[in-house]
Amino acid sequence: MDTHHKLLAAAAALSLLVTGCGLNSDSSPTSTDDDASSSPAANGSSEDSPGDDTQEEGSDSAAPSENWPDPADASLLTGPASAAEIPDVEPLPGEPDPQFPVTITDDRGQEVTIDSADRILALDIYGTLSDITLGLGLGDRLVGRTVSDENPSMEHLPNVTVSGHTLNAEAIMELQPDLILHDTTLGPREVLEQLESSGITVVQITPDRELDGVDDLMRDVAASLGVPERGEELVSQFETEWDEAQAYIEHLGSDTEVPPSAAVLYVRGNAGVFFIMSEDNGVNDLLGNLGLADAATEAGITGLQPANAEALADLNPDLIFVMTKGLESTGGLEGLLARPGVAQTTAGQNQRVIDAPDSQLLSFGPRSPQALTALAEAVYLEPHAADGTQ
Repeated sequence: MDTHHKLLAAAAALSLLVTGCGLNSDSSPTSTDDDASSSPAANGSSEDSPGDDTQEEGSDSAAPSENWPDPADASLLTGPASAAEIPDVEPLPGEPDPQFPVTITDDRGQEVTIDSADRILALDIYGTLSDITLGLGLGDRLVGRTVSDENPSMEHLPNVTVSGHTLNAEAIMELQPDLILHDTTLGPREVLEQLESSGITVVQITPDRELDGVDDLMRDVAASLGVPERGEELVSQFETEWDEAQAYIEHLGSDTEVPPSAAVLYVRGNAGVFFIMSEDNGVNDLLGNLGLADAATEAGITGLQPANAEALADLNPDLIFVMTKGLESTGGLEGLLARPGVAQTTAGQNQRVIDAPDSQLLSFGPRSPQALTALAEAVYLEPHAADGTQ
């Protein structure tokens, strides 16, 4: 099965799983106020990222900063942690000037002519396409959002997804979009075909998510929105921020000699919505860039696999990552550990559960450097540093 079909299968399963919830998280912050203010995750801008003042001209990455926190050996840490919530996407400076018509070849291999993008819907399960649209400075043209779009600047927009991640054709039609960007991770496909048949321009973007593909993803969206030059600006900004984030993450992992194994679990509520996520969902790329071993890949897992006691015993990860709302929905740390097999893993025994905001955990877009930095701080810093406990 090729990557697109695997992603389609995973997205179809996820569309049945995700529901919103609004409880308080059980996990603790990962860094002191001073540490957080000096990290890329806190400021979300390359202008203030650590190492900026000490970076030599021509250097490929940021030099270590005296303000960076002292890391710990991640294999010795115990207790839960939460990745810091990162800021909304900061639009590029200046006013965009989209030029139409443009003709592009989309991910279907289909030639599409776009005449305008005054009313845009950017639809994907990760919230990446809307992040890119915001970064290009075209956020004021977005007319709706999905459940994955958690940016404060989009809170006022109507949600066009129902029952998790299922597209609501009627709600979309009411918004009268003239351009829909999607990547097949939301469906059903029949809804998108119906919208295209009604005369709305529909552009399919690749559903592949990995850091090496972020540049091309941003270029494709920018070309579809008539602002290819701004796409190059966004790529340049991303690459600078990613170089700095990599240097910082490498520093955080410098005292960890043996990479801990980690698993990303998808959980909602207390029923059967409990899955192991895999490289098909971008997990391998995520964990690799954090300096961790991917337990699912090592176990040969693809797609989404039920996280039953037997599967968790085979994985036996040192760390477990979950989405914050998913953790809340299952009763926090106590509820997660009560699920069959979780408490028996090394992560469960040490309560090494790391939660991250839903739109950040598998973020492969303009905010990836900040999202990965926040996750790295949760992995490599003392879990209870902020309140002074151990």
